[in-house]
Amino acid sequence: MTPFGEAMHRLRAERGISQKQMAAAIGVSPAYLSALEHGKRGAPSFEFLQRVAGYFHVIWDDADELFGIAALSDPKAVLDTSGLSPAHTAFANRLAGRIRGLSGETIRLLEDVLEKARFPDKEV
Repeated sequence: MTPFGEAMHRLRAERGISQKQMAAAIGVSPAYLSALEHGKRGAPSFEFLQRVAGYFHVIWDDADELFGIAALSDPKAVLDTSGLSPAHTAFANRLAGRIRGLSGETIRLLEDVLEKARFPDKEV
C-alpha cells in the first residue's frame, strides 16, 4: 500500500464508502481504485487528485496534504544520480537493494535524517 492508497482507504472507511461507490462517482473503475490503494499503480494524476478531493470535500490545507502524499506514492520510485558523486550513486543502489528489509524504526530514523537535512535549524 502506498501513502496515498492508505489515505484514500482511510477516507473511504471513515465515510463508509465502498470502492465500487467511489469509482462510479468519480468515473474510474473499482479495479483502478483497488490498484491505487494496494500500490500496484503509479502516483495518481493531478486531475484524479482533484476528483478525489472534490468527492471527499477536502479543501485547502487538507487538499495540499493529500496532494503531497500522492507525490510520495509512486511504488516504483526512480533515483537519478547522474552528475552526482560515486558515493551518491553507490548509496542509492545500496538503498534500492535493501529497502524491503528495512524495519519501520529504520525508516523513521532515515526520515529524521532527511528532515534534518531539509531544515538544518529545526529540532527533529
